Amino acid sequence: MAARSKARKRAVDVLYEAEVRGSDRLAMLRDRIETGNPPVPEHTIRLVEGVAEHAGRIDALIEAHASNWQLDRLPDVDRAILRMAVFELLWADDVPDVVVIDEAVELAKTLSTDDSPAYVNGVLGAILAAEVPTA
Repeated sequence: MAARSKARKRAVDVLYEAEVRGSDRLAMLRDRIETGNPPVPEHTIRLVEGVAEHAGRIDALIEAHASNWQLDRLPDVDRAILRMAVFELLWADDVPDVVVIDEAVELAKTLSTDDSPAYVNGVLGAILAAEVPTA
């Protein structure tokens, strides 16, 4: 698994754990950094901090494009994957959009339900179409 793929998986783990425990994302991240086993990649830090910084906008976008689903009804892991991917789509200019979506779909295949990969792909595709200007 490539370094950025591992970093994304680790970011989803942190976001998911914070959600399930009702903890602050940044506090959970700090705890993982202090523990350092395994070490937390820089890209993981960037992703979790970005989700925390833009949480309101990210959640509003997911809710708006979630095809008749409320954000709190989505599986926790899907919410974590979507939040991470939306941040990376809209605020990480050094990662191609197709890579972000593909990585999110792969995480959904590995970590979530059979329906989740297609759902994650659809939500991210809709957000990308609505939010990213075409060249």
